[in-house]
Amino acid sequence: MNVLVIGANGKVGKHLIRLLGQHGAHRVKALIRKPDQAEALERLGAETVVADLEGTVGEIAAAIQGSDAVVFTAGSGGNTGADKTLLIDLDGAVKAMEAAEQAGIRRFIMVSALHAENREQWPESIKPYYVAKHYADRLLEASNLDYTILRPGGLTDDAGTGKVATGEDLTSRTISREDVAETVVATLEEKQTYRRAIDLVSGSTPIAEAIR
Repeated sequence: MNVLVIGANGKVGKHLIRLLGQHGAHRVKALIRKPDQAEALERLGAETVVADLEGTVGEIAAAIQGSDAVVFTAGSGGNTGADKTLLIDLDGAVKAMEAAEQAGIRRFIMVSALHAENREQWPESIKPYYVAKHYADRLLEASNLDYTILRPGGLTDDAGTGKVATGEDLTSRTISREDVAETVVATLEEKQTYRRAIDLVSGSTPIAEAIR
């Protein structure tokens, strides 16, 4: 597959670019906001294309044209205000969905957040982030895309274990960014994950088995 990663310069994104670059069956393209981000990502095996999530849907659609799948793992980051969270994590995500539809790309994977669907469990300290994830997920679910929503727990920089837990009765609350990226790769071509949301934390089940 030709896989387009939005948010490639983030921590999950860089793991994902590396893993896809090493994968014999996929080609990976990174959507970046600044040209000076290109060199490091190209060293990891990606082509790069420049577009801004605060730009137009048409500009994003032109940048992602020719891809078979889009992975959205972009975020405004913890050092920005609620305004940027709404512009990137919500409106940027929706523009990416609209761009995918405009470009004729059906496969779309969203990296969301654990319990984004349940307002009762949103942490007060980052509520705007959860608002953005909640409504982006809902709009994706209402789209015609072959989506999968991955809802990882708290993200860590620990080395990946290659093992996760999915489902409703989850004992862990965290997961490594590397394992999230590996789960995205495993999910790309698994049709039984289409039009589903999957909670995801660290666990004891090999990723490929958990996704199957």
